[in-house]
Amino acid sequence: MPNTDNLCMSCMRPIGDEKQCPYCGYHVDSPQLSPYLPIKSVVANRYLVGKVLDFNGDGVTYAGWDLTERVAVKVREFLPDAICSRENGETQVRVMQGCERAYTDCYQSFLELWRKLMRLMGLSTLISVTDVVEDNGTAYAIYEYTDAVPLRKYLLSTSTGYIPWERARQMFMPALSALGTLHSAGIIHRGLSPQTILVTPDGKLKISGFSIWQARTARGDLNPELFPGYAAIEQYGFEGQQGAWTDIYAFAAVLYRALIGTDPIIATTRVTNDRLMIPSKFAEQLPAYVINALINALQILPEDRTRSVEQFRAELSASPTAAYAGEIQAMSEGGDRSAEPMHGEGVSAAPKKEKSAAQPFLVAGGITLGVGIIVFAILMAAVFRGSFSKKNPGNDQSTLNPSVTESTSTETIVVPDFRNLSYEAISKNPVWDGKFTFKTKFEYSDTVKEGYVISQSLPEQTTVAIGSEIELVISSGKESVDVPNVFGKSYSEAKQILTDSGFVCTVAGNYTDGVVVSMSVEPGSKAPKGTRIELTFSTSNENDVTSSGSSSGGSIFDRFFAQ
Repeated sequence: MPNTDNLCMSCMRPIGDEKQCPYCGYHVDSPQLSPYLPIKSVVANRYLVGKVLDFNGDGVTYAGWDLTERVAVKVREFLPDAICSRENGETQVRVMQGCERAYTDCYQSFLELWRKLMRLMGLSTLISVTDVVEDNGTAYAIYEYTDAVPLRKYLLSTSTGYIPWERARQMFMPALSALGTLHSAGIIHRGLSPQTILVTPDGKLKISGFSIWQARTARGDLNPELFPGYAAIEQYGFEGQQGAWTDIYAFAAVLYRALIGTDPIIATTRVTNDRLMIPSKFAEQLPAYVINALINALQILPEDRTRSVEQFRAELSASPTAAYAGEIQAMSEGGDRSAEPMHGEGVSAAPKKEKSAAQPFLVAGGITLGVGIIVFAILMAAVFRGSFSKKNPGNDQSTLNPSVTESTSTETIVVPDFRNLSYEAISKNPVWDGKFTFKTKFEYSDTVKEGYVISQSLPEQTTVAIGSEIELVISSGKESVDVPNVFGKSYSEAKQILTDSGFVCTVAGNYTDGVVVSMSVEPGSKAPKGTRIELTFSTSNENDVTSSGSSSGGSIFDRFFAQ
């Protein structure tokens, strides 16, 4: 086991003998309170546990250290404090009396969620889950430790507290595609917010903050974690099942926060008094199609809301073809996209329930006439859609494939990033059954592990028809080549020959004045490129070797030069 005594148990950086970390300020004598694992506990004989980073209704996240890979990780422990406990200083979890059934159900949900996420490892817009283990009577998920910061902190660091649409488009669209991939894998997040969406040092978004559904729904067995303004109304126990539309509401609310600079009104308030506004200042600046997309996605009732990631993406992209497909889907599901007219303070996202002709729209004095006309036309179209009769939208999650858009003729899917994933894992993963027609090509690679994907023919985050052919280039590992015979060669000659063949030349000891008398790899055998070949050189007494391989008095080199 490597020495971890000098690691900060918060940021996992080496701090030597310091008592307080110069990087994050953590003090080595800081206590870890019950019911959390004692600091420096080891899970599954591999993961060192540090400081508690955050916790909610289904568990706790610790800073961690992978003792095998010697890298910092995060350790997520299943520890629903409403139905289980742990005594101070102990590691074993104890289930509360009468809660055994609830614990078992939630435990299975935890394993299922994180194992699904582990299969998606490699998607840059999701946290990378590397392991799921069981220990101490509970379960643990291990995932990457990143330098990313919450989106809320990123936005507050800007001069205005919000960002322009063009910047938001670059940041949010890849994350929206990743959300579609999650839905395709059968995962509904239910906790998207400026706290759980992270911003990496290179300015890209990464989705984190995963929890089981029981911890993201009110009136259940666990203490729920709902983010006010971002949680959809159906998560509060109101009528209406959860699904892709639940995440679309939250994602749109996060986008609203990024563009407008304020949190949306909490859903329970909007039910009776919906005044979610897009202020006139922003209505002038934002493209009309973006306003329309937000209005559709932020409808308070699930049946009125944008139904799929693909439809939301199309509306945000102002794609006429894809948006029309979304219109057809919405009308066939009875989706009402109607919205109230604009009020003096801006554009309202409240649904309009009447099915009569639209009332005149009032435009704030600060909005130009041209923008008012455009927004008016969009809202009129929304009201027109609301005139279609509704039918049951069919909310059974077990039969939904939310990331797939069904148009009049073609279903589409967003291409994930398969690079650096095991092809065996991809081919055996039921998530991709029927989604693509996989073709493979094998190439040698010095950098990608054997059996893993080097590249793919379809770029990630592009939208293609379901069943499209995608060629994956799979690594055959490092190429094996014949090891050249360098016996009797000088150091410079031997090194040049081995280097040209793709090998790394090393020397036993420090003596290189003689000729090669020993090789760590047999000449004529095959070895992967990059293999280190250690050479031993003769001493000065052994240097008088003739070109035929003989030496005075008979040499040990005869067998090498008799060829």
